[in-house]
Amino acid sequence: MRMTPLHPRFGVEIHDVDLAAVTARDGYPAIRQAFETHTLLLFRNQRLDDEAHLALGALFGPIEDRSQSADGPKPAMSQVSNRREDMTLAPADDDHTLNLMANQLWHTDSTFLPAPALANILAARVVSSRGGETEFASTRAAWQDMPESLKAKARDAVFRHRYAHSRAKISARLATQELFTKWSDQAWKALWRNPVTGEDGLYIASHAFAVDGLPEAEGQALIDELIAFATRPGTVYTHAWRPGDVLIWDERAMLHRGRPWPYEEERTLASICITARDVDGLDQMRPPPAI
Repeated sequence: MRMTPLHPRFGVEIHDVDLAAVTARDGYPAIRQAFETHTLLLFRNQRLDDEAHLALGALFGPIEDRSQSADGPKPAMSQVSNRREDMTLAPADDDHTLNLMANQLWHTDSTFLPAPALANILAARVVSSRGGETEFASTRAAWQDMPESLKAKARDAVFRHRYAHSRAKISARLATQELFTKWSDQAWKALWRNPVTGEDGLYIASHAFAVDGLPEAEGQALIDELIAFATRPGTVYTHAWRPGDVLIWDERAMLHRGRPWPYEEERTLASICITARDVDGLDQMRPPPAI
């Protein structure tokens, strides 16, 4: 496959690939190798309908179901959009929009779930006239660059993750909704080792609210310091969306965030997450049970 870099440390654009035609034997092995190596993949000028989008995701693994089977047995697409089900655009102070604003915090998807995400496949359907970019930072590159004094604090840490924690940073009211409180807190080790490449990535998110063994304020300060280091100037790739763009990234080693746009304009991205499995290194991320 022909590739061009997106950032000096991570990410490539892959050219001349029709994602709707990719199969387990034709195309996917090379894409998966690029995913393991480069962490972030961009494909332009794609025509992925929901069926093709879901089929592509299934090649990576089980498609995440945040409805806890309430939506039925088949995986469903998630629309990251300010257009509501009644087809109106949500105003800026609506809970729907506030939830989208919470995605503008640096985060990793699904760290609050009992089985977190391996990957996200995000496709642009409708883009705004300005703004609405998505920014990315590699936590593998961050770990490689991190001073030993900070590594020593994080190396054996266990982070606690809660969906409502990130939402409370935007709106206390939003954080009380059942959508954000229905999962119990999750504990994950701070480093996720890629079983293919052997590289460690810092596994952290805006959902992280505590560090085992540290007082609350000290734990939150460490979380904030690590995210700030991983997203410092020069480490971030900013993606300006075009219709037909598809981004695939490795949730084990990538922080991302959305950027604001004029909320009187529609911005719609189609998203699915793929659930991580033990073969992806998940079995090594669970901390040992407390004695």
